[in-house]
Amino acid sequence: MKNPVKKIAAIHDLSGYGRASLTAIIPILSSMGIQVCPFPTAVLSSHTGGFKDFSFVDLTDSMEDYMNHWKKVDIKFDCIYSGFLGSARQADIILDFIEVFKTDSNMVVVDPVMGDNGKFYTTIDENMVHKMRDLIRKADIITPNLTEAAYLLGKEYTKNIEEDQIKKMLVDLSNMGPEIVVITSVPDPHITDNIDVFAYDKENNKFWKIGGKYIPSDFPGTGDTFTSVLIGSLLNGDSLPIALDRSVKFIALGIRESFGFTYPAREGILLEKVLDKLKMPMISSNYELLE
Repeated sequence: MKNPVKKIAAIHDLSGYGRASLTAIIPILSSMGIQVCPFPTAVLSSHTGGFKDFSFVDLTDSMEDYMNHWKKVDIKFDCIYSGFLGSARQADIILDFIEVFKTDSNMVVVDPVMGDNGKFYTTIDENMVHKMRDLIRKADIITPNLTEAAYLLGKEYTKNIEEDQIKKMLVDLSNMGPEIVVITSVPDPHITDNIDVFAYDKENNKFWKIGGKYIPSDFPGTGDTFTSVLIGSLLNGDSLPIALDRSVKFIALGIRESFGFTYPAREGILLEKVLDKLKMPMISSNYELLE
């Protein structure tokens, strides 16, 4: 039986405060006409970016029962989407989840959330890197930022990176398993204050690039927002370059909308002010096909 509305299993944490993980993913994908079935990995009082002394409840011990109930009621998903993990052991549970719910017609998306700007997030360590490598081998699409891509490949992080080096990273990551690799948050070495997104489609052997002006702000949750829009676009029938373009434009719009207000940036971009823009058609695009 075909789902009348596309369904996504969203394997992420739930942060009570701050627009990140499930509190961003659910409204974005719902606005795009897709049902989100949350599979919480942890419950936090707030996300970890910019907050101290947050409460952290690891849900590892409940995840298998959660999964087994979904298996028993025979839920069919159009996408399995995993992100922040509360513990390294959760990667093994997610591998089991993929084994149970993966089909020939759905896709597995892994956002290997581990760090940014060359540093681990508070709850991440080297053991998590090894587990993430296991997980991306089962993914169809992965969306690391530049820091996470370097960790996955065992390379030293650097902001000064040329296009040919990024293309090699994309191919090397794809050789680990995924058909599509997207690397975000790549500073452009030739255009001042530009930040780029690169992608590689292994099946068609094509590289894509979408660039945009860097806005001097630091809003947590933008990675979750980017990947959510990308998934929603692909499930709604967009091509990969259009889905990438839509995601970049939405992030830029959200940051620009938020940047003019005075409020704590750690609360994330003001999604509520821009969610309705997800329903607007793409009028122009600025993606590039790289040689």
